[in-house]
Amino acid sequence: MRPHRHARASRRRLTHFLPPVLVALLAVTAVVAANATNAAHTCGGELPLRVTVTPAMQQVVRQVANGFEQDRSGVNGLCVKVQVVAEQAADVVAELPTKPIDPPALWIPDSSLWASTAAQKDAAVPGVTPKIVPHASLATSPLVVVGGMDEVAKLGWSQSSVSWQRLVDPGVPVDIADPLTNTEGLATLGLAEGMAPAQNGAPPPELIATLLRLRDATQPNIATCYQLMAKNPQTAPLFTATEQSVIAHNTDSSGPNSSGQAVALYPNEGSVLFDYPVVRVLTNEEPAGTDAAAAAFESRLRSAGAAKSLSDAGFREPGGRAAWAMRAGVRMDTPNRLPAPTSDQVTTVLRAWDVIHLDGRTLAVIDTSGSMAEPMPDGQSRIEVARDGALAGMSLMPDTTAVGLWTFADQWSELVPLGPLGGQTNGAPQRQLLQQAAMSLPGKVKGSTALYDAALQAYTVLRNGYDASKVNSEVLITDGKNETPGGLDLTGLLTALRAEVDPTRPIQIIGIGLGPDADMDVLQQLAATTGGKAYQALNGADFRSVLFDALSRRPCATSNC
Repeated sequence: MRPHRHARASRRRLTHFLPPVLVALLAVTAVVAANATNAAHTCGGELPLRVTVTPAMQQVVRQVANGFEQDRSGVNGLCVKVQVVAEQAADVVAELPTKPIDPPALWIPDSSLWASTAAQKDAAVPGVTPKIVPHASLATSPLVVVGGMDEVAKLGWSQSSVSWQRLVDPGVPVDIADPLTNTEGLATLGLAEGMAPAQNGAPPPELIATLLRLRDATQPNIATCYQLMAKNPQTAPLFTATEQSVIAHNTDSSGPNSSGQAVALYPNEGSVLFDYPVVRVLTNEEPAGTDAAAAAFESRLRSAGAAKSLSDAGFREPGGRAAWAMRAGVRMDTPNRLPAPTSDQVTTVLRAWDVIHLDGRTLAVIDTSGSMAEPMPDGQSRIEVARDGALAGMSLMPDTTAVGLWTFADQWSELVPLGPLGGQTNGAPQRQLLQQAAMSLPGKVKGSTALYDAALQAYTVLRNGYDASKVNSEVLITDGKNETPGGLDLTGLLTALRAEVDPTRPIQIIGIGLGPDADMDVLQQLAATTGGKAYQALNGADFRSVLFDALSRRPCATSNC
């Protein structure tokens, strides 16, 4: 220690012998050097940089932004001021193409699916819209099945015995976050579609069953699912969420053995990885220097320090590796990566989801004339195709939807009057009556085709009982032309329909022509007069597809659907 004290003492003594001018010169030099160093990190004024981020990543991005701003590195002499805003990706997608009042320069959704969806929507909107440029992912987190420790133990589920298929087991309580606004719910439906892919655009029975199972098990968001679990850890339903959300929840819970702790279950088939891309959103109105500021901040988001912060928050690396130490309720090994849902898959499953939630008042009017016994190319008779389609359509509809069934040959006939599927008619369940009536259709085939009379009478019944809280529609299915001598002609039918149509009380006619002999010109005129649509189905697969399309494209008559 003595040599160090001697050195310090020598330096102190040396200063006493330096000329005053030299001391002053050294002091000025030190100040100038310090100012030069600070000048490299100074700026004046502000350049705003808006960054919209998925809520799960907001805290980390805000932390990175704080460090970025403290460095006071500028662009064009302006200090970059980062505004970090948390917003669900679905809301961003809804706003960007049509009302980008204050669009972000950078957007970090939880899935690349949203970036492609936003780009597609932008392309479909006329005029100048923001340009969406997706960049690489910052992190990942797999979709897992989440439950309280007690509930998982009660089910006897181990991490090696869980399958996505078990989520539709009626004996297993399962919730999902609303798929219209939450990626977790949307990804879950996408997985369901992947396990039972749509054929010709129509969902198969297995997918319909899954959607019906989940229809009444929807929560507003993931936070609600965790709140239910914390409140009732032994009975709360399982739900799907990201692995990162499990880590965040358990970190906030009190103690590793708390009953409020969550367990992540990793299905055998693998999982979809949420991939958190950075998306550059370019607009014509953005301030000069925004592109450079966005690039600089994105570079900071990809720094080693930011990666550590993301890891500490429970996110995995972009490749799926867990860089964090073992955490309670999750496992470190990388799950098998399942393909993310495609835009087409998402479109199909969301249309089906809309159908099973859309409250309607639908009168099915089915041709039972003699020609309906003729075969379609795939072997089924036309009436069998209509029967199967009617049964499939009803399976999609909620109990609150009102459905009735008519037939027509020489004249129209009411088989089941309009009524809610969950209600009763003459003491019998409405849904059961409709199923029985549909099954009886092949036995009713005979006679000619009173198409015009049936179409008008059904429309009149719908108009007289119009329900403003539901979507009112007539589904008219036929394989031929009007063949009723002395009845309405086409001019009389269209004149009568126009007199019945009331734009404030919309009722559609959805016409479906079965086979090559259907009078599509008439069906198209009926649809055009009432704001509906006409389709032609040349085989059974076509019919299922067009029926699904017709049901999913009905306009919503209320603000709640």
